[in-house]
Amino acid sequence: MKKLLSVVLALTMVFGLFVFSAQAEDQITIGVSIWSSTDTLGSECKRILDSAADTLGVKLIYVDQAHISEQVTASAETLAMAGCQGMIICNSSSAEMSSVINTCTENQMYVAQFFRTINPKDNPTEYALAKSSPYYVGCVHESEPDNGNKLVTILCQKGARKIALEGWEAGDATFLGRWEGYKAGIEAWNAANPNDKAVLLDPQYGGTTSDTGRQTAEAIIAANPDIDALIVAGGGGDTLVGAVAAIDGLGLTGKIQVASTDFLPDLDAKLASGAMSVESGGHYADPYFAFLLVYNAIKGNYPTSTDGFYEIVFPYMYVASSADYTAYAKYFTGTELPYYPDEIKAMANDTFDQLKEACANLSVSDVVARHAK
Repeated sequence: MKKLLSVVLALTMVFGLFVFSAQAEDQITIGVSIWSSTDTLGSECKRILDSAADTLGVKLIYVDQAHISEQVTASAETLAMAGCQGMIICNSSSAEMSSVINTCTENQMYVAQFFRTINPKDNPTEYALAKSSPYYVGCVHESEPDNGNKLVTILCQKGARKIALEGWEAGDATFLGRWEGYKAGIEAWNAANPNDKAVLLDPQYGGTTSDTGRQTAEAIIAANPDIDALIVAGGGGDTLVGAVAAIDGLGLTGKIQVASTDFLPDLDAKLASGAMSVESGGHYADPYFAFLLVYNAIKGNYPTSTDGFYEIVFPYMYVASSADYTAYAKYFTGTELPYYPDEIKAMANDTFDQLKEACANLSVSDVVARHAK
């Protein structure tokens, strides 16, 4: 009897190990290559990605690469070695995507970009490679020229006429798109207001830390003491924190308008004090849609091809007053997220067209309509 029990126990343990192993093998693992998972924007991205992964039973592996080119390309190799079936990435330069796509293709690991797209005009080689790889799923990105145009127009409407520009990385695809929009907005303003023209200065680059952001802002102001506005183009949020601190330290809060595309956690207070004039953002859900692209590619729901890829354009939200921020804060910050677990489960089964439409519809009013029920 004891021998029989021993045999049964042994078989039970073996069966249990088999089931555990099968579950482990069945679990989807997706890598996240991001500039930082801990700064203002990156931590918000991580929060919604973690929520989606927990809801769908997906394992996430994060690699913080600081937008340093060698680290960006190496992150794909690291995630492939970690056994990821797919990854999402926010690269810096589109040129880095050749290495990333080749690594993913060699390792049969699906990849989608977030906050980024490859411009076919500026990077035709990388664009052709993305189209031809069956493992490049696609991209989720904002219309950066439109974003830049709207931001600089709001500044001009608020009285700014000499506007300095602080980028984070020369050659970054997203920054170049925003810069294109800033310039277009200035040209449009000047054409409509020939007797009240505005000037946009050439960009200076402040990296992605608060220290470098502050130093760059101080240098810009020292060289151009008569500016009345500063656009901190982005970089994750810490660059903006440093620039705002620099302006405050010089006693110029309220005298120099600040615009940016990164929502600060204390944006309401910054708007009320005059430390911020206008921000676009609320786009931390962008990588959530890239995650769903890769998730569905791994599941076989979104077929990939050797002559194209999926593309989703994510809408920005604009906040230029405390009143604007109140509605945003209720449903996008703190403990709230734009999508609840039951919505995440439903969206994971959406067709691509349904997912694309859901993304296009995302706004404060959209979230209020869904969550106020």
